[in-house]
Amino acid sequence: MSDTADIRKTIGPKSVGRAPGPGRPREFDETKALETALNVFWQKGFEAASLDDLTKAMGLSRSSFYGTFGSKQALFHRALVQYSHKALDNLQGVADTAANDPVMAMVEALADPQGGSRGCMLINCVTELAPHDQDVATIGRRHLESIEEIIAKAIKPDNPEAARDQASAYASLAIGTLALRKAGVPADRIAKTLAQAKSILNPD
Repeated sequence: MSDTADIRKTIGPKSVGRAPGPGRPREFDETKALETALNVFWQKGFEAASLDDLTKAMGLSRSSFYGTFGSKQALFHRALVQYSHKALDNLQGVADTAANDPVMAMVEALADPQGGSRGCMLINCVTELAPHDQDVATIGRRHLESIEEIIAKAIKPDNPEAARDQASAYASLAIGTLALRKAGVPADRIAKTLAQAKSILNPD
């Protein structure tokens, strides 16, 4: 089992792991269905995404939907967990393939996710929903902790715990940079901010 798999297996509250119920189509692909649902939530927001929106996009009847996921909220939590797992795998891939500076490569990747100007789905959800949804808060907290673990291992492979505070600072830098990018701050200004922050966090 990879390091990332060890980290990510703890993501998400126990309630997210509900076993799928009967009634779903034989060709049902849960991974694809969760990705589809996530896109609906991303485009419309959790509250605005209706059951009709979700079932139509996922190709499920209402009975299949409830039999598989239980509720819109449970679907949302599972979609976030899957998103987290994929994001952590991608981040580990950046660390493994970076030619020179894996830490800053990860910061830049975190600050420019696939969502582009929409930002990071998890960060958006934690900001908006965590105060009212404990499961979202738990998923977000564990996701951030996992990011810090991956960064810490890149800083000090032999003793990542000793680099945890520094890793936390880099993760915070990435989240702050993501907010700047989402706000439309020019790319050259963001690049200068990252360079300045790197000189402070790692003066050597």
